[in-house]
Amino acid sequence: MRLILHRAGLDPAPQRSAQSWRDFLRVQASGMLACDFFSVDTVALQRLYVLFVIEIGTRRVHLLGVTAHPTGAWVTQVARNLAIDLDDRAASFKFFLRDRDTKFVAGFDEIFTSLGMRILRSPPRAPRANSLAERWVGSARRECTDRLLIYNQRHLTHVLTEYVRHYNTHRPHRSLDQRPPPPDPAAAPTGPRVLHREQVLGGLLNEHTYRPAA
Repeated sequence: MRLILHRAGLDPAPQRSAQSWRDFLRVQASGMLACDFFSVDTVALQRLYVLFVIEIGTRRVHLLGVTAHPTGAWVTQVARNLAIDLDDRAASFKFFLRDRDTKFVAGFDEIFTSLGMRILRSPPRAPRANSLAERWVGSARRECTDRLLIYNQRHLTHVLTEYVRHYNTHRPHRSLDQRPPPPDPAAAPTGPRVLHREQVLGGLLNEHTYRPAA
């Protein structure tokens, strides 16, 4: 029987009925948040840690904070700040994906479970389980932090704030048909428009937008 199923390209019954992680992410993308840390070294060889959250469905990124000492109290406080920023939108998210880092203390999880989200912990040493967050880290490094000399925590916060704004409003995404994440609801400009170029981070990045003609 096993050989007959194999020739027909069919897996055993339990495997046929199971949903893959990729399929789960695709189905639940609009209601899922994912978070992760990454580190940046300054010119003075101080290591800074960056915590961010990405909306899986829209690819919109939230920069939670930058610190040299990511304690449990710190991650809990920035989680509260995110909950305030999400406001009514928090109800649209059902899952919160994170790794098993010990910095994510119980208080951190409680912020999101109180908003009705279920905490999903990725398996140990499985970066592909949180692939979209890992991919954003790669983009931030290649396009921003690896091309600049970072002086201190204040400088890194400013640089990443500008990059996140660019990422959320102008940078094209392959998964979004080469468009940036959906903008916040706003009135569309009317009348004639001209193409305008604006430099970001001292010319490291360029933004091209159509603006109303003067």
